[in-house]
Amino acid sequence: MQQKSLEGYVGFASLPNQVYRKSVKRGFEFTLMVVGESGLGKSTLINSLFLTDLYSLEYPGPSHRIKNRTAPDLIDCLSLVEQSKVLIKEGGVQLLLTIVDTPGFGDAVDNSNCWQPIIDHIDSKFEDYLNSESRVNRRQMPDSRIHCCLYFIAPSGHGLKPLDIEFMKRLHEKVNVIPLIAKADTLTPEECQQFKKQIMREILEHKIKIYEFPETDDEEENKLVKKIKDKLPLAVVGSNTIIEVNSKRVRGRQYPWGVAEVENSDHCDFTILRDMLIRTHMQDLKDVTNNVHYENYRSRKLAAVTYNGPDNNRAAKGPLSTKHDTVEGMSPLAQMEEERRDHVTKMKKMEMEMEQVFEMKVKEKVQKLKDSEAELQRRHEQMKKNLEAQHRELEDKRRVFEDERSNWEANQRLEQQKMEASRTLEKNKKKGKIF
Repeated sequence: MQQKSLEGYVGFASLPNQVYRKSVKRGFEFTLMVVGESGLGKSTLINSLFLTDLYSLEYPGPSHRIKNRTAPDLIDCLSLVEQSKVLIKEGGVQLLLTIVDTPGFGDAVDNSNCWQPIIDHIDSKFEDYLNSESRVNRRQMPDSRIHCCLYFIAPSGHGLKPLDIEFMKRLHEKVNVIPLIAKADTLTPEECQQFKKQIMREILEHKIKIYEFPETDDEEENKLVKKIKDKLPLAVVGSNTIIEVNSKRVRGRQYPWGVAEVENSDHCDFTILRDMLIRTHMQDLKDVTNNVHYENYRSRKLAAVTYNGPDNNRAAKGPLSTKHDTVEGMSPLAQMEEERRDHVTKMKKMEMEMEQVFEMKVKEKVQKLKDSEAELQRRHEQMKKNLEAQHRELEDKRRVFEDERSNWEANQRLEQQKMEASRTLEKNKKKGKIF
């Protein structure tokens, strides 16, 4: 291909301006997922990132909403994935921001498969986008796919928990995962650096793929990417409180020893996270989601359709679809009656299975209660024996004490009698001398 220079101004150099104006007019979309245990400051950090109350009083954060649940609801709290949308504007550019949170994640006694609702939510958004692409009218295609997942790690200083490892291994091929050390102001700088090294070492050992920053030919951008990589996982602190420090108003947290400033890079990595997430790599996060994670999902879906074939797909839909497609010579009313009977049979079968599962759960619960009762009875008997032994020991000590006191009192009486006898003898001697 030959490259030629123009003799005058043509005008296609204004194409970037046209794309810019069209993009600004259409607006932008970004979906951010926050995952972590309750009380790690997820809501506060999101509000700090966008300098607004995305989690208002009317819509409290996950850690507050989970407190209002009753005990039975806590069993199913992990099946909840909630999202909130907010339209924010800055400098004439509007952003439709979607925050997806998972209240109750990691708060149950048994956290087995607590990541499954999150995986189902991500796949459902991919499915919605794939269905939108398959429609005849594709002009309005809202992008609700998850572009980034901020995973909050508790500042324990002891490395990743098994739940942290399992969650990131399950989701690293479906979404851009960025690990964060929450509430980093609870760690000293030395503890924080050691904690970061330990986390990255465990991430490499378990072959967890976190978000990969793009490589470019720009030296300045490569320096910025290297700076971010060296800081991973980012240690963050969130705060919506304005504090005056040296006649300067800053966002931070007040402590007896001083102020932990949110936007001070010497105190935490909040500014690095904000710049990376919003100012430098937001579009790349969307591109990776579209070109890598969504394409992998789309390829798997299409491969499954190609492997099964249209006939197998129709058969896989169930007896209702096959009867409707294959039965010939039957009136529509007869087909509807046949389908109704099949539906009733299926519902009865499902009801029986649910009753069996319920009975099994009840039996397991009754057995657990019996085991608990037996354990309590055993502990009661053991405590009773211990108390009886202590009572006997105290009785023995009391008897020994009574014997010692009796002996001591007897000795005291003898001593008193001897002293009185000696005094009487001395008095008698003195009287004899006088007379």
